[in-house]
Amino acid sequence: MALHPGVKTTLRILDRSSSQWVLSDGSGDEVLMNASELEEGQEVGEVIEVFLYRNRQGGISATPMIPHILPSVYGWAKVLKVSSREGLVVDIGTTREVYVLPADLPQFEELWPTQGDHIFMTLRTDRYGDLYGRLATEEKVQELSMPAPEEVFNKDLKARAYRLLPVGSFMLSVPEMYRIFVHETERIEEPRLGEEKTVRIIGVKEDRTLNGSLLPRKQERLSDDAEMILSYLNESGGQMPFTDKSTPDEIQEIFGMSKAAFKRALGRLYKERRIVQEEGWTKLIG
Repeated sequence: MALHPGVKTTLRILDRSSSQWVLSDGSGDEVLMNASELEEGQEVGEVIEVFLYRNRQGGISATPMIPHILPSVYGWAKVLKVSSREGLVVDIGTTREVYVLPADLPQFEELWPTQGDHIFMTLRTDRYGDLYGRLATEEKVQELSMPAPEEVFNKDLKARAYRLLPVGSFMLSVPEMYRIFVHETERIEEPRLGEEKTVRIIGVKEDRTLNGSLLPRKQERLSDDAEMILSYLNESGGQMPFTDKSTPDEIQEIFGMSKAAFKRALGRLYKERRIVQEEGWTKLIG
């Protein structure tokens, strides 16, 4: 049987040639493996499990470092490098670099993964035997994702974006593999492909997939509003002619928030003794 790159197989150690070991499948086909990769105690005649890949000379080499992603086996690959021309270089758990080509990535480069992101993918080989990453299809994700329990409602989950559409972002929780849809109205900005986010679960559907939100909870939004007011005060010399008596139109024009949100944020800052209100002015303390 001919040996092909991109597969996991078992081969017998035949001999050592210079700095490499000669391995065979018993049918006459042979491949080489770096001598440094053989574990201590392994000897000629022993059968070992290896991963085959196309080397830089165009031949086939073997490594005992079996990747966690194989053809038809899906997993998370960490992004090591990003190039506008070549696409991504990703880590699949072996010594061989694997590329994900620009044609397989989002149309807009700002939505490409960056170094450290993780993409959900499998492996493919081209007609020359070179290895490339292939992103998981929606059908494959539905097949591999897990049903989510009711108890995750209103919980925060870590999740990574695997499919980007104008209507929203499709994400997979890690490590649970729950499928989450975040509608465009439930996010401030669109996450990158492979970017990890904290997603608040706002719905558990009948098919046990999830609806999520990337927007902060109400109490967290209060904190954001208070930070906006503090930032304005700092930029205005520590005081501003706006208080809880200001008109809704003034507040909306300056801060982009409702009067109710403005008053809640002022109340929070007042309780924390960050501000005082005097004669129609709000002032920083200290």
